[in-house]
Amino acid sequence: MRRKTLGLTQTALAEALGITFQQVQKYERGANRVSASMLVRAAKRLDCPVAFLVGEEPGGFPTDETLLTMLAFPGAIDLLHAYTAIEDAQSRTAVVSVARALSGGETKRSAA
Repeated sequence: MRRKTLGLTQTALAEALGITFQQVQKYERGANRVSASMLVRAAKRLDCPVAFLVGEEPGGFPTDETLLTMLAFPGAIDLLHAYTAIEDAQSRTAVVSVARALSGGETKRSAA
């Protein structure tokens, strides 16, 4: 989540960590364990404390309550359904860009 929030690709993170993007995929899926030293390197690149990466510290992601509040906006659920039905990744990115432009800029991603 932190990588995506920063708009960082798996490839860019992998390059910064000196590993392959496939290894990043395995770490993100939980298929491979992450060593302590790699966790520290990842936290530095992701500009967050290690405690955040292991779920011990809040890190700016919306809480369940905040998400429910956002989903209560008229049309939010319809938009989410339509977005998830888009198969092409570039098209999904374009939809997000249009939504951000219409909202006046970068959308807020802060926790309550």
